[in-house]
Amino acid sequence: MTNFPKTRFLDSKTPPHIVTLVLLVGVAALSMSVFLPSLKAMAEHFDTSYAVMQISVSGYLAGTALLQIIIGPIADRYGRRPVLLVSIAIFCLATVGTILAPTITVFLVFRILQGIIATGMVLGRAVVRDIVPQDQAASMIGYVTMGMALVPMVGPMIGGGLDELFDWRAAFMFLLLCGLGVFWLVWRDLGETVRGGGMSFADQIRTYPELLSSPRFWGYALCAAFGSGAFFAFLGGSSFVADTVFGLSPFWAGFAFGAPAIGYAAGNYLSGRYSVRFGINTMILSGTIITLLGLGLSLGLAVIGLSTPTLFFGFCTFLGLGNGMMLPNATAGLLSVRPHLAGGASGLGSAMMVGGGALLSALAGLVLTGEAGTIPLQAIMFGTTFCSLLSILFVLRRERRLERPALQS
Repeated sequence: MTNFPKTRFLDSKTPPHIVTLVLLVGVAALSMSVFLPSLKAMAEHFDTSYAVMQISVSGYLAGTALLQIIIGPIADRYGRRPVLLVSIAIFCLATVGTILAPTITVFLVFRILQGIIATGMVLGRAVVRDIVPQDQAASMIGYVTMGMALVPMVGPMIGGGLDELFDWRAAFMFLLLCGLGVFWLVWRDLGETVRGGGMSFADQIRTYPELLSSPRFWGYALCAAFGSGAFFAFLGGSSFVADTVFGLSPFWAGFAFGAPAIGYAAGNYLSGRYSVRFGINTMILSGTIITLLGLGLSLGLAVIGLSTPTLFFGFCTFLGLGNGMMLPNATAGLLSVRPHLAGGASGLGSAMMVGGGALLSALAGLVLTGEAGTIPLQAIMFGTTFCSLLSILFVLRRERRLERPALQS
């Protein structure tokens, strides 16, 4: 059992309470998904196409990818607390901008700026590493990142319900209230935790050539990028599928969007329970195969004309289940290829994963049409998962070669 550090809630002179860290990460996850059921209504409000409106997902992810690289070194230099407070304040101001935006261009600028809240995801984990020993960090991070697994289950339902009761702006008003609440919580409860000694941005950049020369780093990083890319494609296209293809109301669309998150939570449980016993490569391979089989069956049924909301979103549970098994282990793999370069590997790997997700999310928005139904989105998700499988097979082949003493990774 993990012994969390002793805290006094709302006392910044003691380490932050775990509730503060969970909510900090949760708001970052909420910002990504709460408005998805309203994308079609938002496109109609701004008199634009779904593909343009979908930039609110892909552009947000692209900004987050850049942030993944630079925010760690910035927080090492200036401290966790000021960086978090400034980031949350900018998020709140950007949220006001999305609510008041008169045009789609203005809305998208503020929406992309909202991506700065991803600082909460990155630094929430960093704070854990600051305040507990290494052997306790993994367990506490597991609790902290519950927000990333649980919020996508309920966030779209909240957004869909608010849309039906009011309009699409209500979801962003909800985000604003959450942002203000977390700002107050961080101000009162989270003191400075950084102890110095972090890697500077310049030092991190200097590690990239050595990392990029490692075939196994590429294998793990691409496996994670393609696997998570299937989920980001789902984010980019699921609103169109729910509204235009299946005619679901915003509330029921939000309910359906939680299917991958349910699978992801189950996959995380299996990963935590069995990764040590079977090894990370076995878990990665199993996760990608589970996802591929589930999405392949879903695509096959759609091709022969069997396409219903229950089938489409139900099979997306396998996407979450497989990713929940694959992603934690692929991340551990890319960090372990060059242990002395773990900081640079983390930033570069995360940027590749989220940046690739932004591209696939945008692609999903471009290829979907009412006539084609769900098949284009299912084909993208299946294809990227197949690439994820090829990537881990490459790692396995490489490791068999590395068993020969003369070869180096």
